[in-house]
Amino acid sequence: MTYKPELLTTAGSIEELKRLMDAGANAFVIGEARYGMRLGGDFDPAAIAEAVKLASPRGVNIYVSLNNLMDNSVLDSLPGYVRSLSEAGVNGIVFGDPAVLMAVRAEAPHIPLHWNAEMTSTNYRTAEYWGKRGATRFVLARELNMDQIIEMKSATKLQLEVQVHGITNIYHSKRSLVNSYLDHQQDTGRLDQLDQHRGLYLTEDERPGERYPIYEDANGTHIMSSDDLCMLENVHELLEVGVDSLKIEGVMKSIEYNEAVVRAYRQAIDAYMADPEAYAFQEEWLDDIKAVQDPNRELSYGFFYKEQVY
Repeated sequence: MTYKPELLTTAGSIEELKRLMDAGANAFVIGEARYGMRLGGDFDPAAIAEAVKLASPRGVNIYVSLNNLMDNSVLDSLPGYVRSLSEAGVNGIVFGDPAVLMAVRAEAPHIPLHWNAEMTSTNYRTAEYWGKRGATRFVLARELNMDQIIEMKSATKLQLEVQVHGITNIYHSKRSLVNSYLDHQQDTGRLDQLDQHRGLYLTEDERPGERYPIYEDANGTHIMSSDDLCMLENVHELLEVGVDSLKIEGVMKSIEYNEAVVRAYRQAIDAYMADPEAYAFQEEWLDDIKAVQDPNRELSYGFFYKEQVY
């Protein structure tokens, strides 16, 4: 089979999905907050069906995120929700909880499953475990370095998904920590809406120039990285070893920013695939991203070139 790397991203609306398809994305992760976590926007079953109708004729895949921390309150609704995704014709379901796996097996066993448990997706034995139970894709932890990713690719037959750009989650709690703190301080400025668009952030005395975005929603408190991952210059290293899906995380970014990023990676991927031996990185691709990059957020290689942290 000819290797065709996937350029995967997020979308917060049908409008954004259309624009990012035009920019070069050929796969999306969408969903709704009841079942998925840290989404670009809420897509109910009707919007998911609309997304599939727009994407399918263009050969673009639509995956739905069911990676929330599932509690008993959602179990009864899971089978019906999975059936609605099957009827919509989605191309995959992202999960971390076995309850989702069982619901998909029972209601829509034909839908591919992508296992994503955030930072615990760190070894090929775990990949094999979930592969034997129906997973077709293994979403690698953001904390793995390049050597570990290469080792994973050679040791498992599952598709591998690697984040190459954007913000990353560094902390999550089901509790509303900010409002709990304000209540404890008897602060009259309790914030009823701590969503992704409020622009709130944390700082540390030891790192005065770094801002960690924070928001709260129905799924609790989310603290995000102070910088943005950017592997554009070295994306060819992932293409060389055949990583199946390269993800651009578009959460907490404008449509214009995500368009510029998707377009840059599309150019790099297409140039490499056209002639791997003659491939050369073009500085203007990165310049296009830097032109829209928040000056308060550095671009970094994340953990790709760091010592093993596990």
